[in-house]
Amino acid sequence: MSQGARLPFFVYGTLRPGEPNHGAYLRGRSAAEAPARLTGAVLYEGPGYPYLVEDPGGGQVRGELITALPSAYERLLADLDVLEVCAPGDPRNLYDRVVREVTLLDGAAARAWVYVAAPRVAARLRASGAVIGGGDWASFRARG
Repeated sequence: MSQGARLPFFVYGTLRPGEPNHGAYLRGRSAAEAPARLTGAVLYEGPGYPYLVEDPGGGQVRGELITALPSAYERLLADLDVLEVCAPGDPRNLYDRVVREVTLLDGAAARAWVYVAAPRVAARLRASGAVIGGGDWASFRARG
């Protein structure tokens, strides 16, 4: 799928409602927000934010499916790529933006952009990272 496809975003960390980057990046730019989950992934602790690492045997990561306002989409996409240190094809990325299927609470499936840990980051996390049990950043932060 093209890097320019206008898909919603699956957010699972600091961009979720109630988290610091939600207001800074998404307030006034989203048309809809709905709870969703991504299967086959694990969350790892990062320095104040989580990393999602794909793992076919992994569990579920909880988050929100964010549909951007059409008028805000291009700027939001660019801003999120900067926030996530994601330049398509750059080996120095912290995250790569990929298309994955997420599931809404009613069981409906949706294709969305997901920021996953870039390969070098994912390898380091698999070797020595701390897993966030339950795949829910908001619950993890509330416990902390």
